[in-house]
Amino acid sequence: MQIRNVAIIAHVDHGKTTLVDQILRQCHAFRENQEVQERIMDSNDLERERGITITAKNFAVAYGDTRINLIDTPGHADFGGEVERVLKMADGVLLLVDAFEGPMPQTRFVLQKALGLGLTPLVVINKVDRAGARPHEVLDEVFNLFCELDASDHQLEFRGVYAAGRDGWAVAELEDERKDLAPLLDLIVEYIPPPPVVDGPFQMLVAAMDHSDYVGRIGIGRIVRGVLRAKDRVAMLKRDGSRVTTQVKQVSVFDNLGRREVTEVQCGDICAVVGIDNVDIGDTLADLEHPEPLPLIAVDEPTLSMSFLVNDSPFYGQDGKYVTSRQVRDRLWRESERDVALRVEETASADTFKVSGRGVLHLSILMETMRREGYEFMVGQPQVIYREIDGRKAEPIEVLKVDLPSELAGTVIEYAGSRRGEMVNMEQGEGRTRLEFHIPSRGLIGFRSRMLQATGGEIVMHHRFFEYEFFKGSIPERQTGSIVSMSNGAAVAFAIDALQDRGTFFVDPGEELYAGQVIGENNKDEDLVVNAQKAKQLTNMRAAGSDRKMKIAPALKMSLEEALEYINHDEYVEITPHHIRIRKAILTEVGRRAVAKKRKLSPS
Repeated sequence: MQIRNVAIIAHVDHGKTTLVDQILRQCHAFRENQEVQERIMDSNDLERERGITITAKNFAVAYGDTRINLIDTPGHADFGGEVERVLKMADGVLLLVDAFEGPMPQTRFVLQKALGLGLTPLVVINKVDRAGARPHEVLDEVFNLFCELDASDHQLEFRGVYAAGRDGWAVAELEDERKDLAPLLDLIVEYIPPPPVVDGPFQMLVAAMDHSDYVGRIGIGRIVRGVLRAKDRVAMLKRDGSRVTTQVKQVSVFDNLGRREVTEVQCGDICAVVGIDNVDIGDTLADLEHPEPLPLIAVDEPTLSMSFLVNDSPFYGQDGKYVTSRQVRDRLWRESERDVALRVEETASADTFKVSGRGVLHLSILMETMRREGYEFMVGQPQVIYREIDGRKAEPIEVLKVDLPSELAGTVIEYAGSRRGEMVNMEQGEGRTRLEFHIPSRGLIGFRSRMLQATGGEIVMHHRFFEYEFFKGSIPERQTGSIVSMSNGAAVAFAIDALQDRGTFFVDPGEELYAGQVIGENNKDEDLVVNAQKAKQLTNMRAAGSDRKMKIAPALKMSLEEALEYINHDEYVEITPHHIRIRKAILTEVGRRAVAKKRKLSPS
């Protein structure tokens, strides 16, 4: 049976996972009468809720006498570590581009990786049936993108199809009959090269990991040379240069949505290996007599770090199942083994860990996953990771692309300028404007939520890492102060009503609060400590007009990402399975004043 190894790459929300659903259906990957849910490859709750692919998935379909190993990859640059390693298993890529939006920042990011590895591309112009689709223009834009990314002559001669993934059809020309996805599958078999078969001693690079409660760690990768058989003894060559002799207990190849156990796997095929303890991403499995390591997987360095701390608030342990520093440490180390783009470091304080990643989304997905598993912890303000270049301080710069109504463009240009952003491109369309900036990663913290408010939700923005440049200068923190609770107890409607003109509240009447919790945003630039538990004094007066009518505005509820982008340097986000709270690092007002006084007197 012939083999084709293909990775599917696309920008967020361009229809990649929906197209995969249709490929699985048309290749009869499901059993008869099997109930099939939409976006079956988005297997965890977070992926379904957000409509994004977070972790890469492997599956295979049989088409004629060819087995097509397909790899569904994340579309967001924050998950670049996932993309980087799974592309090592592919010989070609299926590039999906929306027929209306055209190539977007993440399209460029993932395509650049694929072209750099010399993979053969196929282009799918998806959603050609949507209103406003401009398939021919988008095809020209894709070609221009290939040129910009220095594609080889072979890659520039890419083939492609027009498709509507949701309806399950693809055509070579728009006038052709719209029947099924056969034109796309034929193109994969004909145009994507089969994996090269290299005879010699066995070699395999572990590019992905899985875990089973029954068999433990499972290494997934592609056999680069030779043949692997079940029960073979192999050498495991670790990333740090050490060598371990071990035995393979079981090997499986991908078959539809599952795996099929086999006795041997040929060169070029993607397989899952069971029975090797301590196997990690980037390890090489090799022949015992010829233990030659394969080149390590290069992964983009983290650009953002955050402090993870054990929760020490008065509400500690009320929500979570895992609350100690040992439990949080073990969970973070486990994640760093699976996610090669994540770095975890211990600090001088036993209860604090420095976690570095590719962006706020990358780290917030980890936090959201942990809180759903029952963990309780706190995190500090996101900090960018600086480098030194030629003896000078350098910081990460991102390419920010914004699409919004033309009349609102001035607001975004002015705000991006205040965040040290530099506009490099501006395109005017029918009623909408596309802007492109080079902006420090620091300047993007809080940018999305601020601009969504300023534009009434009309803005569409995406960003990706560009390069390190010399430090651009200071960027002002949040211009408003915090409203802080003075004491413990439930918030009272009478108190909130009296304080409404001082700012915006994050809590509703009746909500339990503690001293030092941030319960709102002050209109002025200083912190305001308030008594939110103050109740109305009862009297026997019954005169007309002695009671005021309360009208309390709904509380502003923040998502996890919004809370992370909102906090100042002296605040933490407290994360528990059922609550996301913002609090001061020092809970007592006396303690905060002492620190502020000390900072004022210090010579720095």
